[in-house]
Amino acid sequence: MPSPEEASTSTTPPETFKELGLIDPLLEALDKINFTKPTEIQQQALPHALEGRDIIGVAETGSGKTAAFALPILQKLWDEPKGLFACILAPTRELAYQIAQQFESLGSAMGVRSLVLVGGMDRMQQAVGLAKRPHIIVATPGRLNDHLQNTKGFSLRSLKFLVMDEADRLLDMDFGPEIDQILKVIPKERTTYLFSATMTTKVAKLQRASLINPIRVEVSSKYQTVSTLLQYYLLVPLVHKDVHLIYLANHLASNSIIIFTRTVHDAQRLSIMLRSLGFPAVPLHGQLSQSQRLGALGKFKSGDRKLLVATDVASRGLDLPSVDIVINFDIPTHSKDYIHRVGRTARAGRSGKSITMVTQYDVELIQRIEKVIDKKMELWPTDKEEVMLLKERVDEAARLAINELKEEAKAGGKKRKREDGVGRDERDRDDDIVEAGVPRKRHSKKGR
Repeated sequence: MPSPEEASTSTTPPETFKELGLIDPLLEALDKINFTKPTEIQQQALPHALEGRDIIGVAETGSGKTAAFALPILQKLWDEPKGLFACILAPTRELAYQIAQQFESLGSAMGVRSLVLVGGMDRMQQAVGLAKRPHIIVATPGRLNDHLQNTKGFSLRSLKFLVMDEADRLLDMDFGPEIDQILKVIPKERTTYLFSATMTTKVAKLQRASLINPIRVEVSSKYQTVSTLLQYYLLVPLVHKDVHLIYLANHLASNSIIIFTRTVHDAQRLSIMLRSLGFPAVPLHGQLSQSQRLGALGKFKSGDRKLLVATDVASRGLDLPSVDIVINFDIPTHSKDYIHRVGRTARAGRSGKSITMVTQYDVELIQRIEKVIDKKMELWPTDKEEVMLLKERVDEAARLAINELKEEAKAGGKKRKREDGVGRDERDRDDDIVEAGVPRKRHSKKGR
């Protein structure tokens, strides 16, 4: 099979959406949501996509890739209006909801109907939604497969477009078998877009299996952070991590902040600790129900809560436009995860800051990240005396948080056991456990 053609960049890229050849209803919707000028990935991908070519898009997070695949699909839908026109696969529930929102915004003048199929939500309601034949389905692979196998009358035999967004992460989360199954039951005659932040060997294999003579568009050939992001590190002894976090929260109180942790436990513990000290914090992680997670995102987006304490569920794809500062409470073990985390701020040309807390055990990790991003981080200044004045109150708040978590664990233990293992599509919750470097447990079917 021939290798993907590289998109030509010799001609001057179009400066406006109108120059790209988009129809009036789309131009009107773009104007409403203040999309004035196409981003680099949109300039490169749209001309080929509008010609009907399969596309491989390699682009960093925050590059505008959702619109790069949504606009050509909507343009074609205008010419051929029909139900179950396009299916978009996403790795997590939050990203699926966000993509659906963008389709509805961009297709507002066309009356586009979309449906989100993810785990953790009522299957019957989703089946009723499918019977109404929405134009766009946005799904996580596990739940889509479930409906393809078990929902009477539902099939994707007339599908015109398939999109795999964050393909590297879809495959990292072991969704490969589900994707293979989906590829078997959809038409061979279709247009396919594959978007990924990184081009791994797994993604290349998927591309060969699912795309025909694709055009490859790439706006970032190496891992990098945007130039408007100021990156800092803060050296802290491990035992004083909590108090330094509160010191930062104090000094940055007027800002919108995401604090990233490696584990669900720390995300929950720190959000309780911050709230008990008077900070408007809300957690986001994979052990919350879907409605709790959407509620947390809503509160943070609206500015009702200034601090979001999150695991890596929030590090990729989610468009949180007003984030001023990202704090890495734990350093991610993979450099690309660092890039995705700090990519939550300084988006679409705005400025932002990231502060990474470095303990005596993390020096090698931070040096590795600096080498990958080809930048030296600056030291964030602190007042040691001021930090130590906070210690007693912070230690007490940390003790209370641990006690509260223990009480919650006792109360929720039985319920959690009943709900555990409710299906393969539960992996769309996020990859907290994978990100923490803990292998996923394979449950045996015995005793279920």
